[in-house]
Amino acid sequence: RPFHVEPTNIVSVNDDTQRVTDEASAMNKRIHYYSRLTSPADRALIAPDHVLPAPDEIYVYSPLGSAFKVDSCTDGYGKNSSLVTIFMIWNTMMGTSILSIPWGIKQAGFTSGIILILLMGILTLYCCYRVVKSRQMIPLTDTSNWEFPDVCKYYFGSFGQWSSLLFSMVSLVGAMVVYWVLMSNFLFNTGKFIYNFVHDINVTDIVPGTNGSNKVICPSAASGLPPQNRSVMFSSGNRTGFELFEEWWDKSQTVPFYLIAVLLPLLNLKSPSFFAKFNVLGTVSVVYLVFLVTVKAAHLGIHLEFNWFTENEFFVPEFRILFPQLTGVLTLAFFIHNCVITLLQNNRNQENNVRDLSIAYFLVGLTYLYVGVIIFASFPSPPLSKECIEQNFLDNFPSDDIMSFVARIFLLFQMMTVYPLLGYLARVQLLRQFFGNAYPSLVHVLILNLAIVGAGVAMARFYPNIGGIIRYSGATCGLAFVFVYPSLIYMISLHRAGQLTWPALIIHIFIIVLGLANLIAQFLL
Repeated sequence: RPFHVEPTNIVSVNDDTQRVTDEASAMNKRIHYYSRLTSPADRALIAPDHVLPAPDEIYVYSPLGSAFKVDSCTDGYGKNSSLVTIFMIWNTMMGTSILSIPWGIKQAGFTSGIILILLMGILTLYCCYRVVKSRQMIPLTDTSNWEFPDVCKYYFGSFGQWSSLLFSMVSLVGAMVVYWVLMSNFLFNTGKFIYNFVHDINVTDIVPGTNGSNKVICPSAASGLPPQNRSVMFSSGNRTGFELFEEWWDKSQTVPFYLIAVLLPLLNLKSPSFFAKFNVLGTVSVVYLVFLVTVKAAHLGIHLEFNWFTENEFFVPEFRILFPQLTGVLTLAFFIHNCVITLLQNNRNQENNVRDLSIAYFLVGLTYLYVGVIIFASFPSPPLSKECIEQNFLDNFPSDDIMSFVARIFLLFQMMTVYPLLGYLARVQLLRQFFGNAYPSLVHVLILNLAIVGAGVAMARFYPNIGGIIRYSGATCGLAFVFVYPSLIYMISLHRAGQLTWPALIIHIFIIVLGLANLIAQFLL
């Protein structure tokens, strides 16, 4: 059932069917909202089954297009239980930022890192709550189809419309660039592991690391740059063949270009719906990462020493001036503000939205805290310094580590299936604004995709620092969607109702100042 097909109206014949009428009305509104994402001729988005009453099969729809079958979590009319709503929010927020949380804690200091994760979680939750309430404060009869960009357009006119589009594109393209850098990393290490295993090559890398079966390495120790594919000692294998392999299988020089042959054609497809079936891999990947972290920590033990303001050879201070680098990462790590209304509008009990959103944020923060704290605390110092913790903590495990190899395989496949979906969302948002069609022609789509892919390749080639990319894009899009727009809309609504007080004004201006300072600090530190 394409979105552009008008659903048949359901008319109540007695009081017993009033509930069915209400659900059908909500269903019609959701279909109307989804239909605005594509033109009638574009069948890329097919109505998910959960928007229609179905007594036998219930599905939950996520913003990226995943349909999860749920046996007993809904009421049979497209409404989700609180448990499903909480899981959807958790699953949507958990992303690539989790790989950089240990590095962010190292940049901020262990104690200040924990405090900042808690404070940023509370602050972004409050701003998310303001986003949810923003639509309800509009004095119009029907805003049920509106998302947060529509609310911005209502309050700020064309400026709100185009600025929300700009910051949405920043978050989407930023995510796609991070994905390209990570996919290059994972593909490189996976290829290296397979080549060494097939050719029975045992290579001792030049980078320093610990000894034993649970080896941890410090790739940036020698030069301060991301690790390169250089090895110097052989126990077996053909040296000439290996050197040729290293020449053509380089993490920054060649592998980012190899991905073009696979992903560029996928980006040009009219429909990415096939890839949405694999989004559940994101949950599997996060669960496996938590398992990996737990196992590694059990073998490595805890290595902590509290130095509050001084730095020594192996440990970092508890409080460091570089802490804004963590807040930039956390802004994107807790970012769900541009789609939270959609996630919550199908909650069966709307009065539980605040509670369910709070629980989901608590679980997300707990996951980030667990991974970040455990990796930082178990990092073997000495003999290695805590400064060796990489922006992608998987880089601290050698390519021949079996558990890390499995994690990279999971993440590589998951990212290669999500990447076309992100590209499709970017195409829909941008091309529909300028041309009124998400697929005006192959030439238009190809030019847009070449620009996005080119940005990813350039970053993987010259700036493969995912922590830096995440904090810049997070602080930029977060300035608008997390700090500025929710606060401004709330103050304007209170002012129009004659309810704006000085404490509310001061608090929300302070939140805006925090968002602006967060962005500026990314370029100063």
